[in-house]
Amino acid sequence: MPISDYLRDLRALVGGRLLLLPGVAGIVRDADDRVLFIRRADNGKWGLPAGAIDPGETPADAVAREVREETGLEVRPTRIAGVFGGQGFRVRYENGDEAEYTVIVFDCEVVGGALSPADGEALELRYFTPDEAPELQVAYPRTLFEPLRDTSEPPQFDRAR
Repeated sequence: MPISDYLRDLRALVGGRLLLLPGVAGIVRDADDRVLFIRRADNGKWGLPAGAIDPGETPADAVAREVREETGLEVRPTRIAGVFGGQGFRVRYENGDEAEYTVIVFDCEVVGGALSPADGEALELRYFTPDEAPELQVAYPRTLFEPLRDTSEPPQFDRAR
């Protein structure tokens, strides 16, 4: 779903003006430690599976939903990889709407599903090594995509039941 009912209603009130929005993104790795990126259908730019958090939704639930909607994969968030925001996370959409996201990025473990563009938001889904990663729509630091070195047990996140 390109825009939630909540954001659609909010946009009806404020138009295309800048909105500061909470968001999530998922880092999904394959067996070779490559990171999954999506090429967006609306502008052809690359990014992580990501989106806004809906009212009443936990960030962990939101990232699982966004990854499933955009890639067809069922994931379990395993740890927070970083929190990012500011000018480098400001997006102007083709319709003129502007948003600046504060994004909680989760490392995610695949627990099911099949890799397939699921909701029409992605033109292409592809795994890249950190060195091969494409230019991204927002300013994630490249170090975010390096292979994980910590082998300790990851924390569990509360998810709505």
